[in-house]
Amino acid sequence: MLLELADLLKGWISGFHLFQYLTFRAIMSTLTALAVLLLAGPAVIRKLTQVKVGQVVRSDGPQTHLSKAGTPTMGGVMILIAVAVSTLLWTDLGNRYVWLVLAVLLCFGAVGFYDDYKKLVRKDSRGLAPRWKYFWQSVFGLAAALFLYGMAPHAVGTVPTAETALYVPLFKQVAIPLGMLFVVVTYLMIVGFSNAVNLTDGLDGLAIMPTVLVSGALGVFAYLAGHRVFSEYLGIPSIPGAGELAVFCGALSGAGLGFLWFNTYPAQVFMGDVGALAIGAALAAIAVIVRQEIVLLVMGGVFVMETASVMIQVASFKLTGRRVFRMAPIHHHFELKGWPEPRVIVRFWIISVVLALIGLATLKVR
Repeated sequence: MLLELADLLKGWISGFHLFQYLTFRAIMSTLTALAVLLLAGPAVIRKLTQVKVGQVVRSDGPQTHLSKAGTPTMGGVMILIAVAVSTLLWTDLGNRYVWLVLAVLLCFGAVGFYDDYKKLVRKDSRGLAPRWKYFWQSVFGLAAALFLYGMAPHAVGTVPTAETALYVPLFKQVAIPLGMLFVVVTYLMIVGFSNAVNLTDGLDGLAIMPTVLVSGALGVFAYLAGHRVFSEYLGIPSIPGAGELAVFCGALSGAGLGFLWFNTYPAQVFMGDVGALAIGAALAAIAVIVRQEIVLLVMGGVFVMETASVMIQVASFKLTGRRVFRMAPIHHHFELKGWPEPRVIVRFWIISVVLALIGLATLKVR
């Protein structure tokens, strides 16, 4: 929106030429989303408290969590609003990738919102039935996958195009043509990562800080992938138009930092499914567009670890009747071992920083 306005005014006021720089708009998008969260946060938290959408705590979980009962949740709505407002203000509204990722964010957020609404407002402890939650996640994930596949130039014979090949980090020339498997991979990434972030969102600030780090790193990949000279020099896929996703990534990082202001231990508000499902799906969609699915699994290793711990726990109990962890997801395992909650959170953050740096290092180690 502001880019189009700047195009009209730059002929009279030279300062508006700044809006042509993607890096400037990405920075401003970050600051705008952060400001929206910090300014709107207190009022939203008060409103959530008034309507009594308090957190329900499991009685079989760590006993230290009992004090969290009643803490306002569904705070992820603030993140979605801040990201949407900031993105619409600072991005090129003619960019198809931005609209796709924004649609994924809001659609998965709607699924999470309805689940939270049923559990917290209508007091239905079951929330949205798992089969229906998965159904709608699948509908939106498959729609995004088909849309990306349909608008991508396709390979001739066995020669892959950047938009539909699976790129292996650390190697310049290793690109596996996926064909229609691209749809399957994209669907699994979006739906899987959506649920992975949701599983991680169990401690104060645990999920949002890795989100900030991964989103920021993906913003770097998006900027470089959209710049033909940089992408050729670094040996990464060149995706025309993908650079605008750096503005979206900036908005998500800024919104995440703003939310962390209120979500840090002890949390004043939780994001709920409305935030977690949306964030995970959006991160995966961006990674697919810039062809960095494998790198996302590395940088988002905390999310992957949390999901893997649940899968291992369930499989072990069903096959052997024994549990590998004291409780899954794995952050609860460390709590039950006696780690204070802040120690678990900060150590997981440190792991996220290291993994994000490793992901960024793949830009040169090729």
